[in-house]
Amino acid sequence: MKRIVVKVGSNVLTREDGTLDTTRVSALTDQIQALRRRGIEVILVTSGAVACGRSLVKAAPGLDEVQQRQLHAAVGQVRLMDLYYRLFADYGIRIGQILTMKKNFEPGEEYENQKNCMEGMLESGILPVVNENDAVSITELMFTDNDELSGLVAEMTGADTLIILSNIDGLYDGEPQAPGSRVIARVRPSDDLSACIGEAHSSAGRGGMHTKYSVAKRLSAIGIRVLLANGKRDDILIRLADAPADIIHTEFS
Repeated sequence: MKRIVVKVGSNVLTREDGTLDTTRVSALTDQIQALRRRGIEVILVTSGAVACGRSLVKAAPGLDEVQQRQLHAAVGQVRLMDLYYRLFADYGIRIGQILTMKKNFEPGEEYENQKNCMEGMLESGILPVVNENDAVSITELMFTDNDELSGLVAEMTGADTLIILSNIDGLYDGEPQAPGSRVIARVRPSDDLSACIGEAHSSAGRGGMHTKYSVAKRLSAIGIRVLLANGKRDDILIRLADAPADIIHTEFS
């Protein structure tokens, strides 16, 4: 690994009651700084702003669903970035926030500006922290979820690996909760495992395995390795870097 994108889902960053799991965020921070000390460039794509905001403020009566999401995103993003800022600062790591929208990945000036911004951060030793700009995004302008966003970031920045962390161990050959279901260890671009993909969405985010599978298939076909793993497992990023064969996950390559 030389340059990786790490995508962290809402279900990794929140507790069962929906509040921000600061212990988990701190553990992920520790792992990212350890990777950086090895000379690996890291771009962090983080979910959790909406879930964080939801736990901090109660929307006023009468706000529709979009307004509530915008409110929670605006408030929660501040809390989330403040936590990342303080945790990474303990290691002397500077972070930079990038709030983006789907249209910023269309060919043109906005795409180039965004790419140059990320490259400038990496060259300056700054850790880019990326999230969708949920406070201003509306339905037709939104990413499917941050899995889609992380794939676009990996492609834009020429990353060699995308690691998608959620609350399950990888892609299963059946329903994850069903007896006998197993994690598929390796998926090649020519493999068609669409029959194994369910449409269920996570409880904290809006994404599901369908998008993860689509993103992983597309990136692996152009030479970017994708790892699906459980972000709630201890030292997951370090274990994937040091001994991936010893930790259960799915690799697309």
